[in-house]
Amino acid sequence: MRHDSPQPAPGTCRDANRADLAQRYQAVRDQTRALAAPLSPEDCQAQSMADASPTKWHLAHVTWFFETFVLEPFEPDFKPFNPAFRVLYNSYYNGVGEQFSRPQRGLVTRPDLAEVWRWREQVDERITQLIAHTDNADALRLIGMGLHHEQQHQELLLTDIKHLLSINPLSPVYQRAWPLVSVAPVPARWVECEGGLVEIGHAGEGFAFDNESPRHRQWLEPHALMNRLVTHGEWLDFVQDGGYTDPRWWLAAGWDWVRTQGIRAPLYWTLHPEANALPTVFTLHGDMPLDPHTPVVHVSYFEADAFARWTAATHADQRGARLPTEAEWEAAAATLPVQGNLQEAGALHPMPARASTGLLQMFGDVWEWTASSYSPYPGYQPTEGAVGEYNGKFMVNQTVLRGGSCATPASHLRASYLGCGWRAACSASGQPDVMSGQYTKLLENQSDLSILD
Repeated sequence: MRHDSPQPAPGTCRDANRADLAQRYQAVRDQTRALAAPLSPEDCQAQSMADASPTKWHLAHVTWFFETFVLEPFEPDFKPFNPAFRVLYNSYYNGVGEQFSRPQRGLVTRPDLAEVWRWREQVDERITQLIAHTDNADALRLIGMGLHHEQQHQELLLTDIKHLLSINPLSPVYQRAWPLVSVAPVPARWVECEGGLVEIGHAGEGFAFDNESPRHRQWLEPHALMNRLVTHGEWLDFVQDGGYTDPRWWLAAGWDWVRTQGIRAPLYWTLHPEANALPTVFTLHGDMPLDPHTPVVHVSYFEADAFARWTAATHADQRGARLPTEAEWEAAAATLPVQGNLQEAGALHPMPARASTGLLQMFGDVWEWTASSYSPYPGYQPTEGAVGEYNGKFMVNQTVLRGGSCATPASHLRASYLGCGWRAACSASGQPDVMSGQYTKLLENQSDLSILD
């Protein structure tokens, strides 16, 4: 089937430069291959839990996206690589058709990894030809969207393989590169924000998903944000003060979760009974001693909220601590460059803040929890067609996070981008008023990125 609409759909890429798009396409696809390179075929096959996906599935699904949403409607004489893959690697797009069971993705041993790579290579050749010859702006726009979709799956590939390797009692290493850096700790302090009438949402230049629009106004009361992210050392204080055993700090659903799941510390921590012994933390570099100056990561919304309540009650200089709203975060980040400890740095682990003035670590290291629910902006319109299922239907029972992580590609980020992580702020009275959290896709009350496929 061929679609010949000459008019670009609302969004970005309508003025895409072919050569630049072809170069970006190749770079993103090559980076996905590079991220999978340290993994064996067995690593790529296994699925650690229902909410995670095998690496082989990620490699196949992002290829399915290009074949289904780009080649099928826009390539002359389109033929699928394998018609059965339409169902097998469809994640949640009901407009496309049936989907294979998500919890059973790790049981699909055929096609093997080699065939998935062959499929990717064939689709790459066809997309490259389409970029070179099509005049259809819709096709170019969807290729751009597909690249951002693949960059999301690069991050998911890393978080899913981390969970898989963490289960192995041998504590296998994805990438051996430790210690990463040694810097002096940066004291926590408050950065005043005036508030007032602000605009948030995509400003209309460059790529954005439909859930970042329309840009709209919100009123902010004066507040302040913590200059850096909450650290492992600060979280260890919460653990050692009985934070996980005191119901005063927890939302009702959070306390039920702590009790029924036996939660005693963040995901990947191992607590040791010896006096004054630091916990060890599983990372993509293997088991490592807890570094008290690195940002804490892999905490649920329940944990982030409980930590903020505990901080407000136990620290005289942080009375009123809470999670920030997404508008407070975006207004502060809007004028800052997108730079930090991102995927390109190769650390693949949060790093300590480096001494400087103003707000630090706003992009990279960890996704930052906010107090805002994931809901449509006023006037929101989903993208037309099956690809419009990408965001809108998940706008319920989710909480927004911002800022990207050490596994997020820099070219994928912008201040308006909604994701899923920790920081702090204070009200006009000078008392702390905001805390945010780290990226986690593996615990209850997951963010919108956690259900991304």
